[in-house]
Amino acid sequence: MPENLGKIFYMDWELEFLHHLQTIHTPELDKKMLFFTGLGDKAILIALFLLALIIIPKTRKYGIPMAIAVVISVLIVNVAIKPSVMRCRPCWLDQSVPLLIPVPHDYSFPSGHTNAFFAMATAVHLKNKKLGAPALVIAALVAFSRLYLFVHWPTDVIGGMITGVLSAKIGYKITNPFAGLFKKKKRR
Repeated sequence: MPENLGKIFYMDWELEFLHHLQTIHTPELDKKMLFFTGLGDKAILIALFLLALIIIPKTRKYGIPMAIAVVISVLIVNVAIKPSVMRCRPCWLDQSVPLLIPVPHDYSFPSGHTNAFFAMATAVHLKNKKLGAPALVIAALVAFSRLYLFVHWPTDVIGGMITGVLSAKIGYKITNPFAGLFKKKKRR
């Protein structure tokens, strides 16, 4: 935990909700939430996944907007907002709640995991609603895992969803005019 807890601000309902989530823990649910939160902990794997989507001609139309959305979202959240807002995490404030993951050392608002996964899922959804729907479900599970694990406030997750969706829409606006360049040319 950092020496400087940052700024402590939250609404009473947020802490009550997070404490309520602590009452629904089961070993099986813990495993599932650790899995979903773990998806966001592997930045190198996400980067390799996006690179593979970009390299493969059939998936390039998804990979490029997803990669651009993630880059935009990381810049907005990790470079601009988190260091400016400096919001204390719930696990820093209430250390009586046992954590299932290591204590995060960066600030809380907005949720970076939620932000990145909503950026990727929304980018897919903008291109293909049928593929985007399950991607949005996965993003929502990642977001919920951050609350369940007591490392984010609900408004952090809402902020992450908003920044992720906006990043994807910006990425879509940037790449959509060039969509024809990414299509594989058919042989006659």
